[in-house]
Amino acid sequence: MEIKELTLLTNNLTETKSFYEQTMGFNKIQETETSLSFAVGSSELIFELSEKNQKPKYHFAFNIPINSLNDAMNWALQRTSLIETENSFITDFENWKAKAIYFFDNNCNILEFICRKDLNNATDKPFSVETILNINEIGLVTDQPLQIANEIIEKTKTEYFAKGPKREDFVAVGNDSGLFVISNPNRKWYPTQEIAEKWKIKGKIKVTDYEYELEFN
Repeated sequence: MEIKELTLLTNNLTETKSFYEQTMGFNKIQETETSLSFAVGSSELIFELSEKNQKPKYHFAFNIPINSLNDAMNWALQRTSLIETENSFITDFENWKAKAIYFFDNNCNILEFICRKDLNNATDKPFSVETILNINEIGLVTDQPLQIANEIIEKTKTEYFAKGPKREDFVAVGNDSGLFVISNPNRKWYPTQEIAEKWKIKGKIKVTDYEYELEFN
């Protein structure tokens, strides 16, 4: 599964533009009075303007080459602050054969650089915004995670993530190339104390040779 487009909300397009265009260095694709879009590897990241009294917050991840995490950590530290996890910036997810680092954007979204061993995508290039491969994960929040998971699977013919988890309160759908990480609203997004919040999300995913548009509220 590939996440081709991801559309999120922001209550401040000016600050969002500054973070993603200047701090991160992503190339802007389009800008209107109510939306912004950026190229993120083979994915497109889109922000739409919410009402000013709203403060949408999400958790999503960018996929990077498996041998780039230390370089990515140094790159990120030159631009922002990383979130510490158990006395280190790097988290090792042994069951997923993955490692990740985390940081916040201007909206207090939790962003993640993740590298997945089984993708076997090492590079000889130094880390830069150009080596970010795509959007790899998006966190969905719903009262019924398994129900939403089954609806996604039925519509898109993807499947539960083989490496788990599959629980009533937390489940992953997709594969190493792209994941929906689905939580109920009572959990905190790792590695922070931020409670998972339900906000509008739109996405376009590719499964084998077919593309599907999905929307969650």
